[in-house]
Amino acid sequence: MSKEMQELQKQWHLMMQTIHTNSNVVSFMNSRVGQYLDDHPFVALSLLVFIAVSAIPVAFFLIFVISTTIVACMGVVVLEGVVISVGGIALLCVLCGLGVLSLAVSGVLSICYIALSTLINYWHTPNSLVKKQEANGNSLLQSSPPVLDPSNKNTKSE
Repeated sequence: MSKEMQELQKQWHLMMQTIHTNSNVVSFMNSRVGQYLDDHPFVALSLLVFIAVSAIPVAFFLIFVISTTIVACMGVVVLEGVVISVGGIALLCVLCGLGVLSLAVSGVLSICYIALSTLINYWHTPNSLVKKQEANGNSLLQSSPPVLDPSNKNTKSE
């Protein structure tokens, strides 16, 4: 057992020698913090234990932050796509409704125009027609109103 312990002690001293000869460790040990920790080993051990124990929660927190950031970015893209899609569908529905409404309004206006022009043609008979009827002996009150015939080329219609 003692040979194994001596071998383990040699390996430990070799590893410590490698660490102490590292340039980064030498520059840290020459700094004020390194000298303070070298003079106060309990503080150095407490700091080392704290860093080792807090590495796992810090790693979990960083993984959580990175994953939520990625999910939030993807969520914004998905949410923006959904909003644009819903907006596009709503715009399409509004435009279709406006198209139907414009067809209905133009139909109503066309019917009103035709009805008004027909009424005006019935009420406003030309003076030459009245004079011809009086000359023939027919009064305007006894005859029925003239019927508009689209095939008749002699009558003027609007």
